[in-house]
Amino acid sequence: MRIQSNGVSLLLSTLLPSLVSASGFDCANINVGNYKYDLSPLKGVHVLNTTVETPDNVTSTTYRLNICNTLKSSAQYDKYGDEISCGTNKNICAFVHRAEKDGSGVDIFPFPIVDLEAAGEASKSPELKRLKDIDPETEGLHVKLEGGTYKENSKDKKGKKAGAIIEFQCDHERSGLEGLDTIQDSEAKERRRRADGEGGGVSSSNSSSSLNIKRVGMSDDDTYILQLDWRTKYACDEYEKEKGDTPSSKSWGFFTWLIIIAFLFIAAYLIFGSWLNYNRYGARGWDLLPHGDTIRDIPYIFQDWLRRVVNTLQGAGSRGGYSAV
Repeated sequence: MRIQSNGVSLLLSTLLPSLVSASGFDCANINVGNYKYDLSPLKGVHVLNTTVETPDNVTSTTYRLNICNTLKSSAQYDKYGDEISCGTNKNICAFVHRAEKDGSGVDIFPFPIVDLEAAGEASKSPELKRLKDIDPETEGLHVKLEGGTYKENSKDKKGKKAGAIIEFQCDHERSGLEGLDTIQDSEAKERRRRADGEGGGVSSSNSSSSLNIKRVGMSDDDTYILQLDWRTKYACDEYEKEKGDTPSSKSWGFFTWLIIIAFLFIAAYLIFGSWLNYNRYGARGWDLLPHGDTIRDIPYIFQDWLRRVVNTLQGAGSRGGYSAV
């Protein structure tokens, strides 16, 4: 088999904001140990195109991901409409286009890789780990999703188990959305590539893209695995804590509460004092307020204080040439 590189066409449509209903996996609220992750900013439909060329055929595969929610209408292969559909309630699907080099035919078929809403199998629950628990030198989040069924061709009715592994790697300089295309852009590139007769390969790496295919194939337990690397700041262990505990937010929080407490204290003092003056002395108007005379005199007191300050400063300046005998 000859594997060549070709650019990865990507697109994101809903990565991790609503898996809660099916599997208890809330992508905005991921907790592993004492760490919390929010991957909801990465939402969008992902489209990854790969091509593998052998002596006999050229196989192009389009992977579509919608991990937080089901693919819905996106589960259909746009090039062929309703004829090629992955079905409903799928989170990751593969659409295969295999053309024989001798011109004997083309085989087109889909298969689900992740189906987190399938009923009756406990293995559908996501497996979550910190990457540091696997490799102390790597920071991020390891997510393993299962529930799919791999097919070798359109006539394969039974198939084998399929799943996906996504390693969200901490990268403080990346949002995770770099290098992503739209679905339309992705498929247009694929059509142009076929029309130009370009060679194939597995799109496994693209330095400009935050999302890349790391490996595709059968694992030791005979399960088809799609493994992805995703570099993003949202996978950093301390990102959520740093975002919520910035120095400015702490300062503003303290002074806000200080102002609120002072205001409530003054308001309570004025209300209670007014009530007391009314009931004891039958006071009305300004006389209701405790220390009403002082409050009325505040503007004059301030003016007197300001005048004294000015006079003091002027007097200190006028003594510059005087010396005692």
